[in-house]
Amino acid sequence: MQQFSGFLTDRGSKYAVSGGRVNSRADVKAFLKNLTRDKRFAKATHNTWAAILPEEGGVKGDDGEAGAGMVILRMLDREDVTGHIIVVTRWFGGTKLGGDRFRRVQDAVHHYLENAELESGTC
Repeated sequence: MQQFSGFLTDRGSKYAVSGGRVNSRADVKAFLKNLTRDKRFAKATHNTWAAILPEEGGVKGDDGEAGAGMVILRMLDREDVTGHIIVVTRWFGGTKLGGDRFRRVQDAVHHYLENAELESGTC
């Protein structure tokens, strides 16, 4: 699991981004369970995620941040990243972000794609 935190805040909300290899829905479930074993992530307001699975295609979860999983999924598709999950975590800071919340999700995914160790194409 690769994790990046402390690189993005907006009006009090703090973000982290995590990711790793997955090949099935069972892998996705295990990854999310492992992530939320850390109390910080378990208590986060949102853990939105997406992955493009080699056999099943795109899967996503919004965790209460409606539409955020689709943002991540589209970015994975554009970058041709399969077999890899990306989870954007948000700790709400008290101020609603409106549409900017999607920009912050994009910023977090960009940060991950630029800094994580990924193979080109399929991971």
